[in-house]
Amino acid sequence: MADGEFRSGFVCFVGRPNTGKSTLTNALVGQKIAITSSRPQTTRHTIRGIVHREHTQLILVDTPGLHRPRTLLGQRLNDLVRDTYSEVDVITLCIPADEKIGPGDKWIVQQIKQMAPKTTLLGVVTKIDKVSRDQIGEQLLALSNLLGPECDVVPVSAVKGEQIEVLIEVIASKMPEGPAFYPDGELTDEPEETLMAELIREAALEGVRDELPHSLAVVIEEVLPYEQNEEMLDVHAILYVERPSQKSIVIGKGGARLKEVGTNARHQIEKILGTRIYLNLHVKVAKDWQRDPKQLGKLGF
Repeated sequence: MADGEFRSGFVCFVGRPNTGKSTLTNALVGQKIAITSSRPQTTRHTIRGIVHREHTQLILVDTPGLHRPRTLLGQRLNDLVRDTYSEVDVITLCIPADEKIGPGDKWIVQQIKQMAPKTTLLGVVTKIDKVSRDQIGEQLLALSNLLGPECDVVPVSAVKGEQIEVLIEVIASKMPEGPAFYPDGELTDEPEETLMAELIREAALEGVRDELPHSLAVVIEEVLPYEQNEEMLDVHAILYVERPSQKSIVIGKGGARLKEVGTNARHQIEKILGTRIYLNLHVKVAKDWQRDPKQLGKLGF
């Protein structure tokens, strides 16, 4: 980029579940914002991370994964993705270095080209710390063939921080010239309550069997000054599940699991807010909320 010109714009990372999109967002922003869980389908909100550099500002939009919808919630998530694709300046497709490109990846590329033919497409090979140099080379070539010769492809390891600055430079070079959208120092424009809900949801999903991911919604009921210590916040959150059996999974034996969830979420929230909190968690059953438009609305979808 030429000296003196400032570039700014919006970028979203796409790819199959677990391709390292959220970890990459956090590595670029330098703070934990998008929820990173080892489970597919955990990102629900368009959480924006903001990357500040001397000559550029990149606003990262973390979309829910695009998938063939099976429920009303699935359909709403896909609509959200469609809207996002057409409004960003750059779409970055993430493919892990240690997995072959498959039909799911091809389907995503096809969808992007249909929905946002004018948006710049970029390829990223993630998790390069997991494979040999030869394998990285092969994957870069395969991704280049999938996207077409006009698309740049960058290898990165978000976990090790390798090539992160190179990726920022490449994305920045594709952005339009223009002023910064956000004041320096801001890392996300999500309301704090959304971030809190996401972090509680992540903690609740950690290490739980596969029956939970989509059936868990978290709503922050209220945030008050804590009565016994005014410098602390008193946060009340409700975790909604669809069935009583899921409720007992979240709570665990004698409440042990919920206690652990509370401790983990509290640490993460305190880091982001920079203040100590008292966290009140309650688990409620909202029967089949994913298929009920009224309940979806109430839970923020």
